[in-house]
Amino acid sequence: MKPTPNLSDSNSARLKIGISCYPSIGGSGVIATTLGKQLALRGHEVHFIAYERPFRLDLDAANVYFHQVNINDYGLFKYPDYTLPLSVKMADVSRCHGLDILHVHYAVPHATAAILARCMLQPEQQPRVVTTLHGTDTTLLGRDPGYGPAIHHALTQSDAVTAVSAYLKQESEAVLSYKGPIEVIHNFFEPGITTRSRSEVRQELGVGNEVLIIHSSNLRPAKRFDHLLETLARVEDKSSFKLLVLAGGSMAPFMDDIERLGLTNSLVIRQNVLEIEDYLQAADIALYTSESESFCLSILESMFFGCPSVATAVGGIPEVVTDGETGLLVPFGDVPKLAQAVERLIKDVPLRQKLGLAAKQAALSRFTAAGIVPQYEQLYRKLKASSNNPCAPSTH
Repeated sequence: MKPTPNLSDSNSARLKIGISCYPSIGGSGVIATTLGKQLALRGHEVHFIAYERPFRLDLDAANVYFHQVNINDYGLFKYPDYTLPLSVKMADVSRCHGLDILHVHYAVPHATAAILARCMLQPEQQPRVVTTLHGTDTTLLGRDPGYGPAIHHALTQSDAVTAVSAYLKQESEAVLSYKGPIEVIHNFFEPGITTRSRSEVRQELGVGNEVLIIHSSNLRPAKRFDHLLETLARVEDKSSFKLLVLAGGSMAPFMDDIERLGLTNSLVIRQNVLEIEDYLQAADIALYTSESESFCLSILESMFFGCPSVATAVGGIPEVVTDGETGLLVPFGDVPKLAQAVERLIKDVPLRQKLGLAAKQAALSRFTAAGIVPQYEQLYRKLKASSNNPCAPSTH
């Protein structure tokens, strides 16, 4: 039987919250799962709704429930449909468990499914819908004429819209011509307890006195992992570092380039790592060469372990990293400057330590669960207390 913690604030009523997200490895799924776990720890009842269990979700945790969406394989459809079964499951969970809030992460398909689910329900059964934009639902799909109008409609029908950075808010307003309010609530990270020492992890990785550079991502094209490899190929002393890749996607497309650039002996790969803290504590520098980022949660995760970043100054990254104070930022595509920045941190240990300490302090002061989760709770309570008709059309 699951233990049931009490709400820390006895004056706060317990909320029933549904969460839908992409359950696979990726920043939005990580944030949605961590948010749900933190809400459950605060005594709220949290129901995850997805096609599979989010990869960092512990189903034995108190106040946490998972409802799987079954995807059909009817021969009638050339392509399996997920949106309609998801909407039906959302409506079913809302009806059976009396959800107050349905918090969906990514507009497609979760927000569109939530709007449809809400309108399947009687007025007294309808939860308030909160849509959080994470990035490519605006920057990629929002520009697609096959998706943009549906995303705009889903946002106008949501009771609240949030974005994970000011950059993403501005980009969403511009790309989608959305005129309604968007509240910026930054991502956060709550580090788990490490299970091994730094020296034990470095020994496992075969790292001695080299500087350990870490990169953690799903390796999608926007991450520009090709630029990362070219950056490290320009570092003069290849024996001065090792690159650890925590890969949430296939490395196969990059293996030829790794060999061609002479990086084979500098590379350590770990696939689909769930408990990343052990590796984060072992790293000295984080390296991200993305073309586009709405926030870059991976940088924040490294900051919590005093690891400074070299990164491209794109999207929401400057909201996370202050150039010259908590890391080094370089214009996108400038591989020579990226290599210079990496070499500078490899050679200048006092600077690396100074930036790392400042990065950790910035993370602890701005991006903790204690600071961010109450912002969502406040939003939920405001919506629950409102008297608007959820299905009333909006004019945004």
